[in-house]
Amino acid sequence: MRPWTGSWRWITLVLLAWGTLLFYIGGHLVRDSEHPERSSRELSKILAKLERLKQQNEDLRRMAESLRVPEGQADVRPAAAGRLRTLEEQLTQAKEQISSLQRQSGDAGPGKNHEVLRRKIENGVKELWFLVRSEVRKLSQAQPGDLQRHAGVLLQDLGHQQRSIMTDLFLLSQADGAGDWREKEAKDLSNLVQNRITYLQNPKDCSKARKLVCNINKGCGYGCQLHHVVYCFMIAYGTQRTLILESQNWRYATGGWETVFRPASDTCMDRSGTSTGHWSGEDNDRDVQVVELPIVDSLHPRPPYLPLAIPEDLADRLHRLHGDPSVWWVSQFVKYLVRPQAWLEKEIQEATTKLGFKHPIIGVHVRRTDKVGTEAAFHSIEEYMVHVEDQFESLALRMPVDKRRVYLATDDPSLLQEARTKYPDYEFISDNSISWSAGLHNRYTENSLRGVILDIHFLSQTNFLVCTFSSQVCRVAYEIMQTLHPDASGNFHSLDDIYYFGGQNAHNQIAVHPHQPRGPDDLALEPGDVIGVAGNHWDGYSKGINRKTGRIGLYPSYKVKEKIETVKYPTYPEADKLLHF
Repeated sequence: MRPWTGSWRWITLVLLAWGTLLFYIGGHLVRDSEHPERSSRELSKILAKLERLKQQNEDLRRMAESLRVPEGQADVRPAAAGRLRTLEEQLTQAKEQISSLQRQSGDAGPGKNHEVLRRKIENGVKELWFLVRSEVRKLSQAQPGDLQRHAGVLLQDLGHQQRSIMTDLFLLSQADGAGDWREKEAKDLSNLVQNRITYLQNPKDCSKARKLVCNINKGCGYGCQLHHVVYCFMIAYGTQRTLILESQNWRYATGGWETVFRPASDTCMDRSGTSTGHWSGEDNDRDVQVVELPIVDSLHPRPPYLPLAIPEDLADRLHRLHGDPSVWWVSQFVKYLVRPQAWLEKEIQEATTKLGFKHPIIGVHVRRTDKVGTEAAFHSIEEYMVHVEDQFESLALRMPVDKRRVYLATDDPSLLQEARTKYPDYEFISDNSISWSAGLHNRYTENSLRGVILDIHFLSQTNFLVCTFSSQVCRVAYEIMQTLHPDASGNFHSLDDIYYFGGQNAHNQIAVHPHQPRGPDDLALEPGDVIGVAGNHWDGYSKGINRKTGRIGLYPSYKVKEKIETVKYPTYPEADKLLHF
């Protein structure tokens, strides 16, 4: 036997062995594609092995080509080369299957139903706790002696149990790579929307662009004015018009919005056009180039793009990702609008260092002055601190808490000293000059604007927010908080209202369980009933109107689910294409 003949036999045997191995791996991958729980670590190992096989395959190719065929002998190299090509094709196919499976494993995350149920359990536990705490407190106040003492112990035990369950749920939300998936999905969704807004706001030819004009000078404070611009922006986005923000002689800064925040557009800030008219409805305004929008209170007819509706094309992803998709959608417009100018960004950084702002920290916003007695009731610092203490107990189960820090934002300058006196174990971080500037006589100044922006920034940066949602400042901070986390929908406690957007369309819920009234104040429910929400009493019950019967009353909060409206917003495919390059 000649040496080259033995070499070819050896090579053929090795090739057959590798072919068998590749066939096994390929089949294994096909089977495993039906089981996405296979870990990416194992897939990486297989891919590394295939890379080594590929290298060895190349070495054999060179060996085979270097062999010379003696005269009179059949040339077996073409057949061997054919086998090599077949193996290479199998190798390529196997690698493609691995890459596909890796993408599935990395992007799939938990299913939509898993996420919806997780949040439902979380909300149900909280509502149960509100109910038990309310009832036990009633008993403890009515009965002195031992019953009162036992009720206090029961509250402590139930509180610890509730915090323990909530901690387990948090850990569940981070398990099996779900936390990484949420971070990526939240980033991808936000980038998608921000790219669409940027595309809309920067037309190639401003003179030909369809425009919607919004004047910021609504007769109210900063938070209210910001929400006014957000409402304008949503309609501009829905009607595919570039938002022209008019802010000269702004009551907070005569130089306008752009002296504080980045312009709403880099290419189109001119309201001029061939035709101009006031809003008369999307269909009626199609031939008008420039449309002026009134405040939401005077808007008629009302388009479908108002909160709390969300885009139809993003609805499934938002339901899966976020506990309150409507707030997330609002937050994306706030995010675009409040991009700070360089001087403001520097001032925020300096204030962070000066105040010693660091985590863990809980935000408390106490709004008094003009709100108390008109739009909201008075709430003592003790009412806020009950929830602050509860949240620090919960945080301690998740992370080291070196100090109990509270960022206190208020328009009452005397509150900081009161809080420090009553709660010496807490570190209260606050700038009292902001409190003074928030007073009625100083409110509409550039210094006051700086103060409210800083307060909102720091409140949004906290681990948890305790406030009253009757305040626009608190709601703006909560909205910005959504842009900093995959899902911060549960990172708040409001002492009064649930979240709402001024001028919003109806907020409805759907009954999922029947409810038989237990008293004259209760509302009867049947599964499928649509309930118009008036508010949550934070004691296990909410108040609303049954739209089928027309009756108003209380109902257990856990017996309903949110009814999120979807709207056919434009999808801006041109902007989506740019995002992939």
